[in-house]
Amino acid sequence: MSTTTLRSTEPGARSRDRRRSRSGVELSRGAAVLRGIVLAIGAIVFLFPFYYMIIGSLQTEPNTTLAGAFPNPSNLTGANYAAIDSRISLLTGLMNSGIFTAGVLIGTVVFGLLAGYSLAVLKWRGRGVTFALALLVQVVPFQLLLIPLYVLIARDYGLADNYLGMILPFAINSTAVIIFRQYFLQVPKELFDAARIDGAGELRLLWRVAIPLVRPALVTVILVTFIGPWNEFLWPFLVTKEASMQPLAVSLANYISNVASSTANPFGSILAGAVVLAAPVVVLFIAFQRYFVSTDLGASVKG
Repeated sequence: MSTTTLRSTEPGARSRDRRRSRSGVELSRGAAVLRGIVLAIGAIVFLFPFYYMIIGSLQTEPNTTLAGAFPNPSNLTGANYAAIDSRISLLTGLMNSGIFTAGVLIGTVVFGLLAGYSLAVLKWRGRGVTFALALLVQVVPFQLLLIPLYVLIARDYGLADNYLGMILPFAINSTAVIIFRQYFLQVPKELFDAARIDGAGELRLLWRVAIPLVRPALVTVILVTFIGPWNEFLWPFLVTKEASMQPLAVSLANYISNVASSTANPFGSILAGAVVLAAPVVVLFIAFQRYFVSTDLGASVKG
């Protein structure tokens, strides 16, 4: 036993352990170096557009060539951000996008939890048909519903230029329902039965037992849902005519089509707006990346 212990602490053994991949397959030194090089190249290719966007937004004189990615420091300024902010108010656009996205996230999480719990745990007639309909909704393009939704919400309900009118079409997300259902199916039924024997109702059971066990699914749903309404353009563009109500994506589109050409540096101003729009999404994914990777892969193979 002592021989085994000594061998496991040898430098060579530790080096082999570090080269062992997550799948449990031991890689040779050459393969590990090659994998690192490939991953580094992939990371550079992925990050370069973001880097170029930031650099372009700071340039006084636009330079769209590859050499523009390495500008002279004297050519960098924050004037482009001030120029676009003076025309469309970036803070107002960010606030509108935040309210729109937060409303969609709340509706998606609440209705997704209730529907997923009902489809996975409760026994009722038509449960399978309802789940099949939830899957069927995935193949219906949203653009096909734009005209009837606009007539219903803007004309019949009078919710044009209203946050509620922007949020309602996205308040229920069938993808979130499916994700929560698949996670709830993994929770042992004995936990629910024990809670019912103790006198817990279904809502208390959902809040006290089910939700704490599916927190990874919550993170997955929030990350998957966030980017949709944050970047949504078409629907807010249809239901908002007042500039003070438009999300940042719509304000930027209007700026590009109507104002950008008259500015001193249209290229830099457009990139400045793109940086402001992309920054919250990038920060969110960096902060929760490890949760997103692990839970999203789990959701794709379970059930």
